[in-house]
Amino acid sequence: MRHMIMSVLLGLSVSAAAHAQERMPPVPVEKMTDAQKKAVADYKALRGVDMTGPPWTVLLRVPAQIVPALQIRLHYLNNSALPAPLTEFAILIAARRWTNNWEWNAHSTAAAAAGLKSELMTAVAEGRRPERMGDEEAIVYDFSLELQDNQSVSDATYARALGKFGEPGIVEMASIQGYYTYLAMVMSAARVTTQPGVKPALERFPRLGQGLAGK
Repeated sequence: MRHMIMSVLLGLSVSAAAHAQERMPPVPVEKMTDAQKKAVADYKALRGVDMTGPPWTVLLRVPAQIVPALQIRLHYLNNSALPAPLTEFAILIAARRWTNNWEWNAHSTAAAAAGLKSELMTAVAEGRRPERMGDEEAIVYDFSLELQDNQSVSDATYARALGKFGEPGIVEMASIQGYYTYLAMVMSAARVTTQPGVKPALERFPRLGQGLAGK
């Protein structure tokens, strides 16, 4: 009898966990407001493809956020002040800091296509400071982690970043951490996990940021 009860409770727990995986599924077209329909159309006009999946389907609850959020993302894609591999590296650091598997899966693919070394991505995913980083990669890593974990950047790290990337690069690195933290928070609140049929690449650390700084 005890085993039967435990089996039932386990089944209910698994069912509840599965049900809790996502709080804000896509809004059916027939239930969209006029503002949401306009946001969907504006998204397609800007990006050239239909809106699918988070974070957009979550942000659609506040349709006025869609275009500004997309414009920032398109900026990072097309006009970043940092080279593409470093932009993607900074994005992956933010995704790892927040255990955002959705963005990690998307941007690890983009990072590989941009030429970021796989061993750097593996180390960040595992919570280790990557070995044999180039000077630019080390600056992006240290700047991003200090900002995420300390909510500040040391004078030494700032000076290194300024010397290598100038003020535009500093603003870019800081804004990437802010933007992808914003998306991670929204998706976390909505319990977005990862793309359907894709195994999560990241495990949550016992404490946020544990091991990331490599200190």
